[in-house]
Amino acid sequence: MKHFRLLVLGNGLSTYGSYLNMVALNVFVYDVTGSALAAGLFMAVRLGTSVASGFVSGRLVSAYDRKRLIICADLGQAVALLALLMAPEAGRLPLLYGLAVVTGGCSTLSQVALRSSIPEIVGAEHRARANGLLVTARSLAMIAGFSSAGVVVAQLGYAAAFVLDAGTFLVSATVLTLLPIRTRARSGKREGTEESKPSPGRPSFRLMWAAAPVLMAMIALRAVDGLGSSSHNVALPVHSSLLDPEHPATFISQFWAIWAVGNIIAQQVLVRYTRRSGRTLGERAFAIGACVMSGAFIIVFSGLPTGLTLATALVAGAADGITEVVYVSRLQAVPDEERGRLFGFSASVENAGFGLGMLVSGFLLESFSPFQVVASLHGLAIAGCLALLAYLVLRRPSAEPDARVRPPGGGVLREERG
Repeated sequence: MKHFRLLVLGNGLSTYGSYLNMVALNVFVYDVTGSALAAGLFMAVRLGTSVASGFVSGRLVSAYDRKRLIICADLGQAVALLALLMAPEAGRLPLLYGLAVVTGGCSTLSQVALRSSIPEIVGAEHRARANGLLVTARSLAMIAGFSSAGVVVAQLGYAAAFVLDAGTFLVSATVLTLLPIRTRARSGKREGTEESKPSPGRPSFRLMWAAAPVLMAMIALRAVDGLGSSSHNVALPVHSSLLDPEHPATFISQFWAIWAVGNIIAQQVLVRYTRRSGRTLGERAFAIGACVMSGAFIIVFSGLPTGLTLATALVAGAADGITEVVYVSRLQAVPDEERGRLFGFSASVENAGFGLGMLVSGFLLESFSPFQVVASLHGLAIAGCLALLAYLVLRRPSAEPDARVRPPGGGVLREERG
């Protein structure tokens, strides 16, 4: 795990750069164009690229060296940022939308490649612990990125923000280059060669549903959960303005800081549970955790006193962290030859759900309160999770995970006990 901790450090830095990038670039686009429509289009291009690149990323990580793909993704984002910085002002606008494509595609590729590689880097038995470290680093990076973006831009300017951002990606790529890690299961085929690429016989998603219905239902629920997540992200500034019109950023900062603390605490508890019991949480824990998370987010917008609201945000962060680790660990239980495509598909549906939720939430907030919008979209996630939980409780023994379905091409998709 020593090498993996260094990987987490490098990945945390690049994640910080991604969140800094997200804030600084959106503000920069608005300043350059003076148009809210242009800023919205930039975000749409970036998110749309993330959705589309999930399928491409899945095929790439199934065919080529994943370590090199992550390094290339980091370097691609660094080069794109520096190119924008050095471009003359007249040529920056088209470069901005090119940057949206690069950052959207490269961030998805990096995420899919890294998640697909965890069982090979640390061993399948340590994957839950490794995922917990990554989620903890991401939570800290999110808080640091969002909280420092305004200060960096205001005090040092956009150029410094872009240089710092590019620097985080370069450091991440350098750390990964130096680490002696293996990212793919051992086989007699060389990575990156034609014979290692996915064959036409790989299972279709129809066969995946037949082989692993619970797993595919979990992926579908992540898309619905994306709707809920977008609702509280869009509604939070509106809700904060209603709570304190003069200082709306105060509640937002408190909310995300407490959410991150809950997330980190959950990772520590989960690591200790896994180490002492030798067991990992399964599909039932995923369904229960997602219900708790969505319920907590609904309560946050219900108008409770600030202290109780922040305590609920702590619960939301903890449930969110546990659900994330259980979900990723479950997908990583799939055989290596199928894992890349599955993570690519998952990234696409999650980003699609989040993007659709951003549009729906913005439209609904014109007519309904933040509480009503968040309750309706997170309510859909709760309904879906309860349906999955009922199926897991009531399913027959014959549907237990030991059954395997072998699709054409020899791949095996396994259903594990929840």
